[in-house]
Amino acid sequence: MKTKKWMTAAIAMVCMVLLNSCSYNKMVEKDEAVSTAWSNVETQYQRRADLIPNLVSTVKGYATHESSTLEAVVAARSKATQITVDPANLTAEKLAEYQKAQGAVSSALGKLLAVTENYPQLRANENFSELQAQLEGTENRITEARKRYNEAVQDYNVLIRKFPNNLFAGMFGFSKKEKFEASSGASEAPKVEF
Repeated sequence: MKTKKWMTAAIAMVCMVLLNSCSYNKMVEKDEAVSTAWSNVETQYQRRADLIPNLVSTVKGYATHESSTLEAVVAARSKATQITVDPANLTAEKLAEYQKAQGAVSSALGKLLAVTENYPQLRANENFSELQAQLEGTENRITEARKRYNEAVQDYNVLIRKFPNNLFAGMFGFSKKEKFEASSGASEAPKVEF
C-alpha cells in the first residue's frame, strides 16, 4: 500500500516536472496576456464609441443640413458596437469583421470632421474642440492598444511554436492567435482635392 502511494506521488512529481518543462504555465501566462491586451483594445474602441453621441449632438446644432453625414456616423457606431469578439476565439475572419466595422467608424468620423471645416462657429465652439481633442487622444490610445495586442500575440505565438513547447501546445489547446493587420488600402495615400 505504501509503495502504491509512493509510486503515485512519484508519477505526480514527474508529471509536474514535465508540464513545467514544456512551459505549460508560461503558455497560460502568455494566453492571458493576449486576452488582457485584447480587452484593452476593446476598451479604447468603446471609449471612442462613447464620445461619438456627444460629438454628433454638438455638430448637429451647427450643421443641420449635414444630416446624411451625421446619420452615417451614428450607423457606423451602432454596427461597430454590436460586433464583439471573444479573446479565446480570435479567428482571422472575426478579427477582420471587427476591424472592418471599426474602420467604417473611422471613415465616417473622418468625413464628419472634414465637413466641420465649413463651419467656423462650430470649430470655435469649446465643447466641440474638447470633444475633438478627446477623440484624437482616443485614436492614439487605440493605436497603442493595438500595438500592444500585436506584441502580446507575437510573444504567445513564438512561445507555442518553439520546440519543445510546440509538442505540447496543441495537446493542451493552445493554438496560434491572429494579429491586427493594416486595413486594405491603408498603404495608399488618400486623395485630397481642393
